[in-house]
Amino acid sequence: MTELTVITDMRAPIGRCFDLARSIDAHVATVEGTGERAVAGRTSGLIELGESVTWEARHLGVRQRLTSRITMMDRPTFFQDRMERGAFWSFEHDHLFEEQREGVTRMTDALRFSAPGGPIGWAFERLVLGRYLRRFLIARGAALREIAEGEGWQRFVTNS
Repeated sequence: MTELTVITDMRAPIGRCFDLARSIDAHVATVEGTGERAVAGRTSGLIELGESVTWEARHLGVRQRLTSRITMMDRPTFFQDRMERGAFWSFEHDHLFEEQREGVTRMTDALRFSAPGGPIGWAFERLVLGRYLRRFLIARGAALREIAEGEGWQRFVTNS
């Protein structure tokens, strides 16, 4: 199992950051290069505890589907999604939010995953997937920060 942690600080209220991170529409807007789209379950709006979403996207040159469910939520500080179906052996993503100082929210993405395929999968997980997913989370965090700190957040959430 590989564990990754990516931290993104945003000059925006914690509630706004939390809601943007669970917005299906904001997710699609922040990962445009993958062609990612929600195709089943919750396909727009804010995903809630117990709901699932099936994503279809192209990652590492391969079109894939991944279904995840929100298994824990404590608004506005934490939610977790877990893969129910997809290419990984396991995939669990914690989203943590903390107020750092006046007007700054720290978003921590803590991702744990393992690839199938025995020794070859283990090597691929460490040599390719880990780096790819770290870059993916960094880019997504930067895109969320840009939305949260500007006026764009209003397209995805209200009253945050």
